[in-house]
Amino acid sequence: MSKYHLPKGTSADGPYDLLVTPESAGWGYSGLRILTLRPGEAHTLSTGESEFLVLPLTGSCTVTTDGRTIELTGRTSVFASATDFAYLPRESEALISSAHGGTYALPSARTEQGGHSARYGRKEDVPVELRGAGACSRQVNNYCLPGTFEAEQLLVCEVLTPGGNWSSYPPHKHDEARTDEAGNPVESELEEIYYFEVSGGENGFGYQRVYGTEDRPIDVLAEVRSGETVLIPHGWHGPSIAAPGYDLYYLNVMAGPGQDRAWLICDDPAHGWVRGTWETQDVDNRLPFEGLNER
Repeated sequence: MSKYHLPKGTSADGPYDLLVTPESAGWGYSGLRILTLRPGEAHTLSTGESEFLVLPLTGSCTVTTDGRTIELTGRTSVFASATDFAYLPRESEALISSAHGGTYALPSARTEQGGHSARYGRKEDVPVELRGAGACSRQVNNYCLPGTFEAEQLLVCEVLTPGGNWSSYPPHKHDEARTDEAGNPVESELEEIYYFEVSGGENGFGYQRVYGTEDRPIDVLAEVRSGETVLIPHGWHGPSIAAPGYDLYYLNVMAGPGQDRAWLICDDPAHGWVRGTWETQDVDNRLPFEGLNER
C-alpha cells in the first residue's frame, strides 16, 4: 500500500516539488502541485481540464491571468496565519511570479464545467474554525468549501493540530454517494489528498492512518514529515496524529464526480461516540494558531 504514501521528493517532476495528477493517483478528479520559486523566478501554469487555486504556503507572489493581475500577500509559514489565494478556471493560463521567492500549493480538480472566472480570495474572508476539544482540538482554515468560496468541484481546507493532539478523528470516510431512507444525501464521493508540513524542522513528524472495508481494503499507517503526501482513494481516514512537541499541518484537497459539490462524511461507527465527549472538554488553549510564529 506504499503507493498511497509519497515521501518528499519521490513525486517531484520538472518545476514541481510534488506533482499529483488524477492519472498518477489512479483516480479521476483531485490533483496537487507544490511549486517553489527562487527570488525573481516565474512559472507559467496551464490549467487544462482542471480548476486550480494558487495558495501560498510561504512567501508572496503575483498571479497574472486573463489580462488581470492578482497580488497575493501570502504568509511567513503555514503556522503563522491563513493566507489570501487566487482561483483559476479550467482552460486558462497564469504566470506565477515572486520577487522574494516562496513555496505555493496548487490544488486542482478536473471539471467539465467552466462557469467561474479568475478571482482573488481575501485572507479576511477565510473562515477559521476551531474543531473538536481536549486532545482532539484542531484548527481548520476553510478556503474553498461549499458556502465559503464558489468553485466547480474543488474543495480545499487546511488543518493545524497542536503537538500531542489527534485530528481527522473520529475516523471518517466519503467514498460513495449515499442517501438516507428519506432520500436525503448523507455521504458524498470524494478523492482526497493530504499534504503535510511539521514544525521542528527535520526532527518534526506525525502519523496518518487510512483503513478500508472488507469489500474495499486499504491499509496505510504512515510516519509523515514536512513535504510528504498521503493519497486517500477510499476508506476510513484518521487519525492524523501530531507527535508531542511538533505541530502538524496538512492541506486537504478533495474532488469527485458529484456535480453538487457537497462534502458529506460518515464516521466509523466504532469510534463516532468520541464526538460526544467533547461537550465536557475545553478547546486546547494553544489554538488558534493565527498570528503565531512557527515553534
